[in-house]
Amino acid sequence: MSTKTSFPTRPLGRSDMSITRIGLGAWAMGGNAWAIGWGPQDDSDSIDAIRLAVDRGINWIDTAAVYGLGHAEEVVGRALAQMPLGDRPYVFTKCGLTWSADQPRAMPRRSGAPDSIRREVEASLRRLGVERIDLYQMHWPAGDGTPLDVYWQTLLDLKREGKVRAVGLSNHNLAQLLDAEALGHVESLQPPFSAIQRGAASDLIPWCAQNGTGVIVYSPMQSGLLSGGFSVERAQALPEDDWRSRNAEFQAPNLARNLALAEAFKPIAERHGTTQAAVAIAWTLAWPGVTGAIVGMRNTAQVNGVLGAAELELDGEDMARIADAIERTGAGVGPLRPLDDSGALPADLLR
Repeated sequence: MSTKTSFPTRPLGRSDMSITRIGLGAWAMGGNAWAIGWGPQDDSDSIDAIRLAVDRGINWIDTAAVYGLGHAEEVVGRALAQMPLGDRPYVFTKCGLTWSADQPRAMPRRSGAPDSIRREVEASLRRLGVERIDLYQMHWPAGDGTPLDVYWQTLLDLKREGKVRAVGLSNHNLAQLLDAEALGHVESLQPPFSAIQRGAASDLIPWCAQNGTGVIVYSPMQSGLLSGGFSVERAQALPEDDWRSRNAEFQAPNLARNLALAEAFKPIAERHGTTQAAVAIAWTLAWPGVTGAIVGMRNTAQVNGVLGAAELELDGEDMARIADAIERTGAGVGPLRPLDDSGALPADLLR
């Protein structure tokens, strides 16, 4: 008997795709042989996690060319090759970060040159083993002097040519989003968003809600801090090849505040018969305008620990309790809770 679940889906902006409320994030599947890895990772664990998540009903994977310097895309491609075409999930990936093979530990470069993006899309298609990428996103604003209108037009051209199905932006601010939209519709935006990092709720998410742009948020558990499985001891033991060992949220004084907030999720999780991780993810999905959340899953145990978020809906009482906990602990910055269900954008943010 199949254990596949029929999870609820939401339309991804004005695209022709509807996605489950959570998707599998493949950053950690890139391994540790590059500048921003999550420590060592076994490829067979990655493939098992992908297959289980898809078997259970998750219908999209988010990765990027830069994760493991191509390795995460190769792993995703190997997992896809084991699935019948009709059972494969949507595959979202990103461009705009390039690297040198002889300096794998150097920080990737932010490149927006059209010829670079075209080389990147061909390499991603090859590594993933697909004929078309479902969502292609500019990973960061270009740092090589390429204007936004130039690299965004390149992505629009790739869609017109049929190499990609939809195009979006990641890690861009509202002004950049508006400039891109003037050239051609931004079908999705990918900002960081969690109960700790709440800034996107101030402007980006409401704008997207009003303008037909899907929002897939990343780091809804703040890279594990809100999962319920983190501790001061674990933070202190993070190896040097795990980027979190150098991140301020994993160090004093932020660490204590963040862990206190995670602890406040425990009674809410117990009330719903789920995990603290699922509550942290569901909190991001409760904001009007958020389409889905990217959840890192590097083994089958992690898949099983977060799948509940695909159908968990927090109510007003839950959101009020979490807002109180945010205020009490002093964790993070940004709005505490949605003001209403309209996704309304303050007038001073419109132009």
